[in-house]
Amino acid sequence: MTSTERTGTTTPAPADPAESGVVAELSTLDRYLAVWILAAMALGLGLGRLIPGLNDALAKVELGGVSLPIALGLLVMMYPVLAKVRYDRLDAVTSDRKLMASSLAVNWLIGPAVMFALAWLFLPDLPEYRTGLVIVGLARCIAMVIIWNDLACGDREAAAVLVALNSLFQVVAFGLLGWFYLDLLPGWLNLGESEHLDISMWKIALNVVIFLGVPLIAGFLTRRIGERKLGRERYEAGFLPKIGPWALYGLLFTIVILFALQGKTITSQPLDVARIAVPLLVYFAVMWFGTFALGKAIGLAYDRTATLAFTAAGNNFELAIAVAIATFGVTSGQALSGVVGPLIEVPVLVALVHVSLAWRRKFTPAA
Repeated sequence: MTSTERTGTTTPAPADPAESGVVAELSTLDRYLAVWILAAMALGLGLGRLIPGLNDALAKVELGGVSLPIALGLLVMMYPVLAKVRYDRLDAVTSDRKLMASSLAVNWLIGPAVMFALAWLFLPDLPEYRTGLVIVGLARCIAMVIIWNDLACGDREAAAVLVALNSLFQVVAFGLLGWFYLDLLPGWLNLGESEHLDISMWKIALNVVIFLGVPLIAGFLTRRIGERKLGRERYEAGFLPKIGPWALYGLLFTIVILFALQGKTITSQPLDVARIAVPLLVYFAVMWFGTFALGKAIGLAYDRTATLAFTAAGNNFELAIAVAIATFGVTSGQALSGVVGPLIEVPVLVALVHVSLAWRRKFTPAA
């Protein structure tokens, strides 16, 4: 599937038919995505730093601990992509036992363990930041991964299934794994002080319902009603290109709001941010490249390998930040670690989209 089909924008044919490189894979809107994202991050940080009280004002617009501006951005971001999913093909994904088992193992066994190890390795003297990183590692991605997967030409149906699977496990396993990695395991290993994570299953479930349930239902109903009225061909060729660009608009809006909320915190503690950033960079690299290698080793096609890698590397920053603030306070080191998470994750995963597309161009035969 081409990038034009994915985002709904038109890519002019290159003047040289032999033109190569990742840029040729991307639509006009997509090819400067890294620039737009960096600009959105800078804008958000600048607004949060320069406008007194902006972060407090934005933080007050929330429901049940969920930021409504961020929720709006994520819903706008996810809806167009989930409206593109061909839900009648999901059975082919759920029957792929290698994909399903690998995703569960990487997300709920390997991912949290890797973050725990890196947090203790790089931040042995900073327990608050270390705890915050562990919380980030426990919050598996259910939102932005949809965008990264789509840009990398991953399997859209597989992404929908794996994100839904992560969501179910998140409700059940987040609190249990928090107790294991923050309270029980440090004691077993004689690592010193432990932390107690106080978070209700209801709050996690609310997070899942808002950030996945609402856009998933909207996307599913749009697909069903649209195909019934227009037919699949007209729905995909006529309607989807009109809503496609809104996914990236929603992404950029979310990034601006997120960094406006935490702009003052990030810019006032640059050395602490740098300390937190190092294990995060290692984490994203280990998770993405390791999972991509796993996908190829077990014989998955490129599209499902990319999906597996992005769902493993991404994290649910909104849940991690909400849990850290609710448990330890808005000015805590744990909350700062949660905030630094997307600061590092967003540009790194954009870069990995390019890495993924480069692999696809070089090693995957054209359909």
